[in-house]
Amino acid sequence: MARLRRKSFITLIALVLLLLVVVLILKTLTPEDSPSSDSGGIELFKERKNHPEMQEDKNDKQDQTKIIHPALIEKDPELESILRKLPPPNYYLHAFYYIWFGNPKFDGKYIHWDHLQLPHWDSKVAQGFPQGRHSPPDDIGSNFYPSLGAYSSKDPSVLQAHMQQLRTAAIGVIAVSWYPPDLKDDNGEALDDIVPLLLEVAHKYHIKVAFHIEPYKGRDEVNMYTNIKYIIDKYGEHPAFFKYQTNNGKLLPLFYVYDSYLLNSEQWAKLLKHTESRSIRDTPYDAIFIALLVEEKHKRDILTAGFDGLYTYFATNGFSYGSTQRNWGSIKSFCEDNNLIFIPSVGPGYIDTSIRPWNFQNTRNRINGKYYETSLSAALEARPDFLSITSFNEWHEGTQIETAVPKKGQVLYLDYLPNRPTIYLEITRKWAAIFGSERRKWQE
Repeated sequence: MARLRRKSFITLIALVLLLLVVVLILKTLTPEDSPSSDSGGIELFKERKNHPEMQEDKNDKQDQTKIIHPALIEKDPELESILRKLPPPNYYLHAFYYIWFGNPKFDGKYIHWDHLQLPHWDSKVAQGFPQGRHSPPDDIGSNFYPSLGAYSSKDPSVLQAHMQQLRTAAIGVIAVSWYPPDLKDDNGEALDDIVPLLLEVAHKYHIKVAFHIEPYKGRDEVNMYTNIKYIIDKYGEHPAFFKYQTNNGKLLPLFYVYDSYLLNSEQWAKLLKHTESRSIRDTPYDAIFIALLVEEKHKRDILTAGFDGLYTYFATNGFSYGSTQRNWGSIKSFCEDNNLIFIPSVGPGYIDTSIRPWNFQNTRNRINGKYYETSLSAALEARPDFLSITSFNEWHEGTQIETAVPKKGQVLYLDYLPNRPTIYLEITRKWAAIFGSERRKWQE
């Protein structure tokens, strides 16, 4: 009997050891590096199994040893726990993102928060409105006040907070406003040195970064080639750099080109047409170029110039032909007929009287989120290829979905009450899910 008990005991130990070995083997096969490893990401991953962004995520692990800061390779248990609770990123949902803000702690001074109050072009009208600079931190160039205060875009903690807000909203791609090195807008400083940190933080949150090329001084087809080459050479191998697969199977970066109409179609064609000798096409720097549609006549100009698609940017319904929502159906039809990508832009509202005190006619009240939802509904009705949001944090024009707080003092700011500071992130998240569901139906 004792011998039988010993034999049973030995058998039990062997079974336990075998079970442990099987568990350890299975654990080594778990795809821990996948951005869709949480259960909420499975559906998104299936939807885009042939999409380049999903392919790029599969390849992240092999790229990390080459181009990612070692700190990003280590798992952050706290961050992983946060990400598991958030919706998966929708890489067809883009938000325009600005990195031009600064404060004394990180930049030695306030940048952009002290924006000028711009005079009206009619000097007689201009006399009736205030001019001069805002005086942060209590008086900033915005009609709303950010939850993070008058922050710096160089502050790593701010970038972390932004990425968490973006993931809360299910936004997969940020289109960062970009000027070439040593160039800047009229109210700011050079921005390119912030991009490496932005890419690293975005990658931690599985968010991709596209570039929104601003109309810098002297921009033409020649220096556009130079600057596209610069961006791709410097950032193109980073796993957070957004790429998209074209109909012919090429995996290419996507660039938004703001105020593209400032160059005529003949100039753009030298860069974008395959037939031109100095074209960027079929070179290592080929890309998907998205033009800004403002006037109706720009549709033909965009086609003639050789652009791959168009977007509308402005959050003010009725401000331009492109931003007028009732036109989106016909614009989509034009794009379909001419093999162009259509990206309508939606926003939560518009108010820029903190920097243009005379511009009341373009104000669009948020109506506690109803304006935003109406815009999102109109965009989806047109069956867009991508959907863009104006904006995550363009505070000067009051188009931000970033969290804002009530603030009173020498300036009385607008706020999101009676809703929570996160209301516009929540609305975006809701419509990101609807967009994903509708896209699957369109593809059936």
